[in-house]
Amino acid sequence: MPHKHVVPLAALLASAALALTACSTAGAPIPAAQQTSENAPADQAGPAFLTGSARSNKADESSGDLAPPNAAQEVRDRWVQLRAAKAGDLDPVVVDGAGRTLYRFDKDTANPSKSSCDGDCAKTWPPVTIAKGGKVFITGVRKADVGVVTRSDGSRQLTIAGWPVYRFGKDAKPGDTLGQGVGGTWFGVTPDGKKAGATKPTPPTSDPAAKPATSATLFSGKNFDDVTGNNFATGIAGPGCQDVRGDFLSVAVDGAVKLWSEPGCKGTSKVVTADVADVTALGFPNGPKSLFF
Repeated sequence: MPHKHVVPLAALLASAALALTACSTAGAPIPAAQQTSENAPADQAGPAFLTGSARSNKADESSGDLAPPNAAQEVRDRWVQLRAAKAGDLDPVVVDGAGRTLYRFDKDTANPSKSSCDGDCAKTWPPVTIAKGGKVFITGVRKADVGVVTRSDGSRQLTIAGWPVYRFGKDAKPGDTLGQGVGGTWFGVTPDGKKAGATKPTPPTSDPAAKPATSATLFSGKNFDDVTGNNFATGIAGPGCQDVRGDFLSVAVDGAVKLWSEPGCKGTSKVVTADVADVTALGFPNGPKSLFF
């Protein structure tokens, strides 16, 4: 895939470094219910979580979700992106960094997390795995809902709300949803772990207890899209009022931030405390023109 435009910010690089430290194994262990399976020992090495996309965080595009098909598994497992998106008739559904739809399996369990798809099943439905200390980029998915379960072969599979997640081998391109409804047991997974297509998306709510954000990632496309067409992402960091140059239709934040309709933090405003897939629904038809951290 061609490299997309990402605007670097020295302040964001420093913020990302702090995020990496804060999200290390020692500082942010994965909940025990999401670390273990019934047939494998617990593994305490959690992944590092980063707000924003793989590209906005300058991930190595020859590895992770964008690794070539013949790449070693350890190269593929270096990073995974979980992004709330629209794929086919599914809205929202979680996709990876290459735009592939992710699925959940009714025969698995979420509490405790346990995968029932091994052997030939796992060849058709490859589990989404992550290396020890690997990076997980999240946009539109709450960090608290993402975990890891150790599979019977010792690999570490990502979970959403406790449900192990998979790709479908017959999905040939981004946006394919050929796995939806297969066998009456396989469904796209929503950002909160439910079956995609079963519920309508809910608008983001404000959490009054959220800590102030230090940075935000703005996306020119809805649904945190910096991959298709000419879409790209840019970073912006506080403190105080920061103007936005351009039209951005979705935003990923690391805490509470106030969006303003005009430069200089003027006009109408809206406080957001979670990622917003479509800011036009909040009354910003051309995106916010300034942010206050």
